Amino acid sequence: MSISTLTPIGHCPTWSSSSPIPSLKCSFLHPTKTSLLFTTKKTLIFTNNTKRTATHIVSMSIEAGVGVMGTKLGMMSYFEPNGTVVPVTVVGFREGNIVTQIKTDATDGYDAVQVGYRRVRDRKLTKPEMGHLEKSGVIPLRHLQEFRLQSLEGFETGQKLNFEELFKEGDIVDVSGTTIGKGFQGGIKRHNFKRGPMTHGSKSHRALGSIGAGTTPGRVYKGKKMPGRMGGTKRKIRKLKIVKIDNDLRVVMIKGAVPGKPGNLLRIAPAKIVGKNIPKS
Repeated sequence: MSISTLTPIGHCPTWSSSSPIPSLKCSFLHPTKTSLLFTTKKTLIFTNNTKRTATHIVSMSIEAGVGVMGTKLGMMSYFEPNGTVVPVTVVGFREGNIVTQIKTDATDGYDAVQVGYRRVRDRKLTKPEMGHLEKSGVIPLRHLQEFRLQSLEGFETGQKLNFEELFKEGDIVDVSGTTIGKGFQGGIKRHNFKRGPMTHGSKSHRALGSIGAGTTPGRVYKGKKMPGRMGGTKRKIRKLKIVKIDNDLRVVMIKGAVPGKPGNLLRIAPAKIVGKNIPKS
């Protein structure tokens, strides 16, 4: 091969828009090949005959169905007709649970329904938030959450989601919320450690104790249980049973405890059961 056929170092060849897209590698790296290197699976560059797809990564998991948001009111005891006492959490609903946006795979890379909850005054929201809601023709809403679904049939912007239409008594749901913040706590309260002896000359009562070896490894292993901030994190309680739905009081009673204190925001969605409403793959 003559030297004139090689591309100068630091200069990659040009091509016209009608010709296939070559590799971005310069020809001086491969002097035995032609100057235009066409795509392969290794170079991850597509030709005109190959459909180009966007690499959009979504960390949100698929829900078993659309859900709603509610407000935790507290806990109480519920007496079933047979006399059994059941501890329940009472969840109320403010104005909201309106579909504010429908995201499709063509526009956003995934299928999801965005739901808004809790009406507020206009001045409580920023201009970008107000613009987003005005575009959909929806009233000002404080909270926006998405439910990623397998199908978007039957949903439209501005649609109101009623709890009694989506769920019925006896259904199993997943409830998500923010746990009560406890602040900075020690190992005994945060991780249920045992304390040391309080008498007989012991000077180790509630201290953490050893946190690792000496020269080897010469560091503290990641994930070591130590004092730190406790609570204030998002948690999901799975497979809770709906005991009672009261349409007159606009409340629902869910068996068991859910995260957060009274007044906290809750996210209620159908329980995900692999093989039943969620594919195994």
